[in-house]
Amino acid sequence: MASLSKLRLPTPHRRPFSSSSILNPDSKTPLSSKQKSRAALALVKSEKNPERILDICRAASLTPSSHLDRIAFSLAISRLADSNYFHGIRLFLEELKTRPDLKTERFMAHAIVLYGQAKLIDDAVQTFVKMPDLGVERTVKSLNALLFSCLVAKDYSEVKRVYLEFPRKYGIDLNLDSYNTVIKAFSESGLTSSVYSLLGEMDRKRCKPNATSFGTMIAGFYKEEKYEDVGKVLDLMNKYDMLPGISTYNIRIHSLCKLGKSVEAKALLDGMLSRGMQPNSVTYCHLIHGFCKEGRLDEGKSLFKKMVDRGCKPDSDCYFTLVHFLCRGEDFEAALELCKESMKKGWVPNFSTMKLLVNGLANVSKIDEARELVGQMKEKFSKSADMWSQVEEGLPK
Repeated sequence: MASLSKLRLPTPHRRPFSSSSILNPDSKTPLSSKQKSRAALALVKSEKNPERILDICRAASLTPSSHLDRIAFSLAISRLADSNYFHGIRLFLEELKTRPDLKTERFMAHAIVLYGQAKLIDDAVQTFVKMPDLGVERTVKSLNALLFSCLVAKDYSEVKRVYLEFPRKYGIDLNLDSYNTVIKAFSESGLTSSVYSLLGEMDRKRCKPNATSFGTMIAGFYKEEKYEDVGKVLDLMNKYDMLPGISTYNIRIHSLCKLGKSVEAKALLDGMLSRGMQPNSVTYCHLIHGFCKEGRLDEGKSLFKKMVDRGCKPDSDCYFTLVHFLCRGEDFEAALELCKESMKKGWVPNFSTMKLLVNGLANVSKIDEARELVGQMKEKFSKSADMWSQVEEGLPK
């Protein structure tokens, strides 16, 4: 891997271009900063040429202080990594470090995370190490970015190394965010039991764990099917004067559903209700997905009805999940009703689910309904009109 110091940076804007010509070629009116960000995000989504993606980002002068820009940065790096354009990622991020407005810890932390997103962990580490050379002070914020970068890259051994070596080496005290990232790394890598010693260290340093700390442990132990340890963590929560709230129950219910134990997860919901706790839409969506995945569609439909009756508003994913599984279970009439509800809210299931529904309706002699759906899709998504025309041609005459 090339070291950052040996990379030959391009001169700024290596090929002549202007932000107006790239981001808004049809207008002579200068774009505002937010308009540039929106244009860049839209263009990066559809662009396949790696060099063109970089030019779009340069033209927009993205900055991590803007939420839209952070999304555009992340998407651009993902697209470049998918194209194996790692050299371009390095050049681009190193080029950005020369911008005076980006010589801040906030940007360096963001760059470190972007390197992790591209699985360029050596570059992330070097960025952290060389921050003082750029006149930027390291604090726990940038150290946390490095820990998170390793986590995003799923380089769990590097998370452990940074956690063990860097605080002492660079004179930085860990905080709760630091420990929660390490806890997540242990839990994701099947080493959740290692967190017990971590909690001991947190006690010595008077850093109190929070609901996120315990929720991550619970998810990890469920994943490893260590149910006794789940009980131990719940006992630990009491020790720290933390009563399991809705988020803890949702983690437990989600974990059990992922293990194919939706009946046990439903028992937790019943327990919540008997204690006077009100589940939220997330609770129901986890259970609906779990039961549907196990082929128990009637239970999924029943939970959806109870959810609505109790005043919980299903989100788009909940609708999409139920429509998809109802189609797979060949309950096309119920799927159509839910799909209509979802579309009234502006939420349209993906192409494969909609195609499944259209063809399913045609197979149960609901040709008019199928054609009506196709017409709506062609009108709403003009870019995929040709694909829908092909689906329409396959319908019975």
